[in-house]
Amino acid sequence: MILHDHQRSRNRSPELFWPRVVVRKWLNISDNTSDYSADSDDSIHDSVDTEAFCYWPKESRLDDKKLDDFQSDLIGQEDENQRHSEHNISTLRNSVSVNTWNVGGELPPEDLNIKNWLDTEYPADIYVIGFQEIIPLNAGNIFGSEDNYPILIWENIIRDTLNKIQPIKTEFKSYSNPSSPSRFKKPPNIEDEFMLESDEECENDPVGQNCHYWVEKLDHDSIMHKKRSRYVRIISKQMVGVFLTIWVRRSLKKHIKNVHVSTVGVGVMGYIGNKGSISVSMSIYETNFCFVCTHLTSGEREVDAVKRNADVDEIHKRTNFNSMSKVALPRSIKEHERIIWLGDLNYRINLPYDETCRLISKNDLSKLLESDQLGWELKKGGVFEGWKEGNLNFPPTYKYEQNSEKYYGEDPKGGRRNPAWCDRILCFGKGIKQVGYKRAEIRVSDHRPVSALYMIEVEVCSLRKLQRAVIW
Repeated sequence: MILHDHQRSRNRSPELFWPRVVVRKWLNISDNTSDYSADSDDSIHDSVDTEAFCYWPKESRLDDKKLDDFQSDLIGQEDENQRHSEHNISTLRNSVSVNTWNVGGELPPEDLNIKNWLDTEYPADIYVIGFQEIIPLNAGNIFGSEDNYPILIWENIIRDTLNKIQPIKTEFKSYSNPSSPSRFKKPPNIEDEFMLESDEECENDPVGQNCHYWVEKLDHDSIMHKKRSRYVRIISKQMVGVFLTIWVRRSLKKHIKNVHVSTVGVGVMGYIGNKGSISVSMSIYETNFCFVCTHLTSGEREVDAVKRNADVDEIHKRTNFNSMSKVALPRSIKEHERIIWLGDLNYRINLPYDETCRLISKNDLSKLLESDQLGWELKKGGVFEGWKEGNLNFPPTYKYEQNSEKYYGEDPKGGRRNPAWCDRILCFGKGIKQVGYKRAEIRVSDHRPVSALYMIEVEVCSLRKLQRAVIW
């Protein structure tokens, strides 16, 4: 597969460009307005449409002449259009797997298995994967040219994991609505789109009803001989050690529009990207999404907690999606309809080390949560007021000894870090139902990776229904 990555050679000396690179990083200057990488756009028309969807006024599948006539006929009919639009928008539910991991600058081992982390047993429609410290946070990487070699390794692992089809011995369980086999022109090719969302009306089904089963078993041999990948990468973006990559089902790619990226550095000098955020704005069908991957200020002191809250405020203030589109699109994080915030938020537990470890050993997580700093910020008056998080039913994810189940500091001679739920995933907006929240037991770094599964409603405008409703 051809990739649109314009990558700098690892052998190129960053010192040659040090002054310019530092200034650009300090001022948060991007090379261009589309400074991210993605898979080639070779599959935009791969899937056969079983229903016509309109993206008016975004994009329409009508030809130019018909579109002009269509828009002319609608002039002066705003009230009528509003009445029609209310009856011609359907709701689909997409499963979104959100994943975060601070890998501590470690390269993945050759035998690394991330299937449990991404929970590929029940594939999602969309995978949002965020990393922190994907490269070591040394002076060369912070102030000089970014090393993208680890990115290539991690992306290869992700691609291989998402597109590796295992033998299916039982009915396939999906978190999205399955299409009726009769809607496919060639039933033997069902594996090409076996996760295709239903084009039928969802009516007003509650979001909580999120599990459906296929009535037919998929032919394993035909699946294993597929030539094209099931998942494609729609965006990858690095800012020093923060990295965000988003993958979607191939059949869903054509319904994703208006992709924009904004980065905010809040680290050294208040602007360098060793700490900060990568935010991605996009439209899925007719609904605006924003995914925010962050690495906030570390530390257990009270002043560090204050700085973390200030980081959040700065990210909201300085995140700006500079779209040149004539269509009114969100420019800030809070202007989006569905928002996911993920990353190493670095919020700590305000308890002594020994007391924290005692409660962990007793699995008394509810008592620990009473002293969780982020829990306080989710309440009224906090920087995350109005945001929601799933139940934390797993132990703190930080800080572990390397390749060990022991928390760092059990040996007092080596120094101590109080265990904490640093790695978190939050959501904001209507139509979002969290159905899973867990950590994976992978010992590559001093953090454990975390994942959350959401069922998220998206609005779909049916062009055929709109055409039938409008009087030409």
